[in-house]
Amino acid sequence: MFLTNAQLQELTGYQKPSAQIRWLRAQGLRHWVRADGRPAVPITAIDGPAPPQVRPQPNFAAIRKGS
Repeated sequence: MFLTNAQLQELTGYQKPSAQIRWLRAQGLRHWVRADGRPAVPITAIDGPAPPQVRPQPNFAAIRKGS
């Protein structure tokens, strides 16, 4: 299942496919460019599980200096 053209316009705020593709790339959303030049965005790219969060690593050098 893919987003409709109307849903893509609502999501990106753009009507032109090239602008939609730029916006999707900038947001890191998974998509494909179809043969007609329009983006194809699977619904799971925006409605699926959240990507895993990267937890920052503690600065162990700073901790050792404070001891």
